[in-house]
Amino acid sequence: MKLPTPLYPGRLISRYQRFLADVELDTGAVVTAHCPNSGSMKGCNLPGSPVYLSRSDSPDRKYPYTWELVQADGCWAGINTQLPNRLVREAIENGVVRELQGYADIRPEVRYGENSRIDLLLSRPGERCYVEVKNVTLVEGGRALFPDAVTARGQKHLRELMSVVKKGERGVIFFVVQRADGDAVAPADRIDPEYGRLLRLAVAEGVEALAYRARVTPSEVVLTERLPVVV
Repeated sequence: MKLPTPLYPGRLISRYQRFLADVELDTGAVVTAHCPNSGSMKGCNLPGSPVYLSRSDSPDRKYPYTWELVQADGCWAGINTQLPNRLVREAIENGVVRELQGYADIRPEVRYGENSRIDLLLSRPGERCYVEVKNVTLVEGGRALFPDAVTARGQKHLRELMSVVKKGERGVIFFVVQRADGDAVAPADRIDPEYGRLLRLAVAEGVEALAYRARVTPSEVVLTERLPVVV
């Protein structure tokens, strides 16, 4: 997936109020950018970190700039949580995600469960596959961890996937690691032990846990390889 062009390089001053970040651009100008990430962004929000912003020309935007990438531990990380669903769909359609091939139809944001929307619903005659996508940017000790903050919403998604599997459908939790380091994905038990408990229970009950690493550069983000999920 190609990133918007041009991107504007700068240095992070601070991230605050969850959805805002102040950045000093390489031109010397200081701007406030929209931060499209509701997590804590632990490890990806250090002041002084190199960042890239995109810019919208829409007159309706209060903050024209959007924070897209940050350099963390020497590699670029994609922090925009609006991208992973599109990345996974693109990778399925391009044959990269071999585990999710053979479906005739892919639909995003389909209602299911208790007032939920599944990120991607794959279907073919006689089978539906519910795919919930999660963005992973936290890496500690060589391992990519999710979540980076307590997530009641993420816990609900795991319960919904378990319900889907109990009804005879296929349920998948799909972790997108938007950075080059980290050799496996695991639950961040220290941050959200309940999520870790539910993930292990979900896998035991038949929910499939997939993880893929993305190659992140200032020009594009592309899913490239499967990573093990350690539960």
